[in-house]
Amino acid sequence: MRNVAAVMTISLGIGLSSAPAGASVVVNAGIGGGRIPLERQTLPMRDGFASMGGGTSGGAYAVPGRVYDVTTRAQLKSAFDEAGDEPKIVRVHGALLGNSDDSGNPLTCEDYARGTGYTLDSYLAAYDPAVWGWDTEPSGGPENARRQSAENQKNTMVIEVPSNTTIIGANPKASLIGLSLRIDGERNVIVRNLNHKAVSDCFPQWDPTDGSDGNWNSEYDMVQIINGASNIWINHNYYTDDPNFDDQAPMYFGRPFQQHDGSVDITYGSDLVTVSYNRFADRDKLMLVGSTDSPTAGDPGKLRVTIHHNEFINIGQRAPRLRWGHADVYNNHFIRNDDARVPFGYAFGVGYDSHIWAEANAFTFSPSVDSTRIIKHWKGQAITTIGNVINRRKVDLLAAYNANAAAELQLVSDTSWRPTLRTRVHPAQAIPGLLKRKVGPVLTLDRGRKRHR
Repeated sequence: MRNVAAVMTISLGIGLSSAPAGASVVVNAGIGGGRIPLERQTLPMRDGFASMGGGTSGGAYAVPGRVYDVTTRAQLKSAFDEAGDEPKIVRVHGALLGNSDDSGNPLTCEDYARGTGYTLDSYLAAYDPAVWGWDTEPSGGPENARRQSAENQKNTMVIEVPSNTTIIGANPKASLIGLSLRIDGERNVIVRNLNHKAVSDCFPQWDPTDGSDGNWNSEYDMVQIINGASNIWINHNYYTDDPNFDDQAPMYFGRPFQQHDGSVDITYGSDLVTVSYNRFADRDKLMLVGSTDSPTAGDPGKLRVTIHHNEFINIGQRAPRLRWGHADVYNNHFIRNDDARVPFGYAFGVGYDSHIWAEANAFTFSPSVDSTRIIKHWKGQAITTIGNVINRRKVDLLAAYNANAAAELQLVSDTSWRPTLRTRVHPAQAIPGLLKRKVGPVLTLDRGRKRHR
């Protein structure tokens, strides 16, 4: 393996104390540029909120013994367990299955339910509203069996990511299939160049009290950033439910059997996150930032997120839905076609005490899409929208929303802050062409000897 310990990278916004003694410090040249191997690149200076607080270097300073090449879930977990919080680089090759045993063999929902007593038929029979009613959530034997089966799946397909980690796809085909990354209270993590696919909950819970008609609720975000995690860079990834899309879900009790949750959720006091150059396609739920209107979750003063140069294709909602925090949302491309698999809800969810700054985003919408629904009121009061375009025509998104909203749902422009941590803001009209073929996994690492652990 090439000795890269002597060539370290550092963004100008990252303290020099984080580099090993004697290291040659060079400025991050960006994607594919300069002398820096891709897996050793750091978040560039002033690239969003994740450049604050010492910056985000992930595993850039890993010694050669902490560089891992993995093809299975067990190898991925082993690398994290072995390195702990030491700087580490994990390079993913091929299709890595989250629902798999330690040898990489696929596991099914039936495997997780074995020995618990759970079957979908028995669960449906027990909690049919005609039998159970509509006033209380399921409890008792069948629900306990569902919970145990769900725990079995969680213990397999949810992988905890430690601090000081870069996890990166070795080439644009590298994939995490049915695997959920959980960054729980950790800091300084880079997730890059990966296809995140088919993260499905085998055992959704029926809740007859959820809304007027009840709902099936699922677990497992593709990436979950939770409990005070900070300095996270999500870059050049692809998020999709392929091959199991929401419109293929069966209906039980008159509601879709929902098996998918969020793409990149940021909750419970997490902070300083940059989400850039990713592609999100045919998914309902994208980014929930802040999960409760209560301040007890530790969210006030946190949840600072930058979302720039991403592509959102036929998505449903939450791009983002924000509570408490500040979200700088600029230079993204939202595409909506008539043949979309997911119904369109909204793009920007203005939640309790939220501060969204939406600037120079491009919306390419079919004529049938109601552009006044780009903003949705979720108990918030203000949002700033500047220089956005719909089908290449400048539109004041806030004015368009207010023109169609009831008086008690009117929003005002947010004058309480102005984003400053940006690389470059492009004109909105240029964004569709600029991002074409430049979002999602596009990187190929330098070839070298692979070391599997």
